[in-house]
Amino acid sequence: MAEDSPKRRKANFNEAETEVLIEQVLKHEQLLFAAGPGRASAGQKRKVWELIRHKVNPVAACPRDVEDLKKRWRDLKRRDRSKLCRLSQGCGPPAPPALGLLLAPEELPPASAPPV
Repeated sequence: MAEDSPKRRKANFNEAETEVLIEQVLKHEQLLFAAGPGRASAGQKRKVWELIRHKVNPVAACPRDVEDLKKRWRDLKRRDRSKLCRLSQGCGPPAPPALGLLLAPEELPPASAPPV
């Protein structure tokens, strides 16, 4: 009977999971996302993602696998990029990418006023 029940979705990422994920991905960013002749092999990247998974799971609401973490990272990047795009179309320059990561629009530093 349990086989007929629909698959339940996992809990949303909590703030602690997201913070650990961002911290670890940024720490290993060069290894995970570098292009060119010095880039890491698929096996090396897999090991780094496993390391990140082992760091995230102790603070996770439910066990996460590597695919969950990769998807969350892509979603965070996409959300950040769209926020920066909206800001750049508004009045004032966009915040630097490092500051814009995971900040709500009201948390971003105010755009500097033009000189008078």
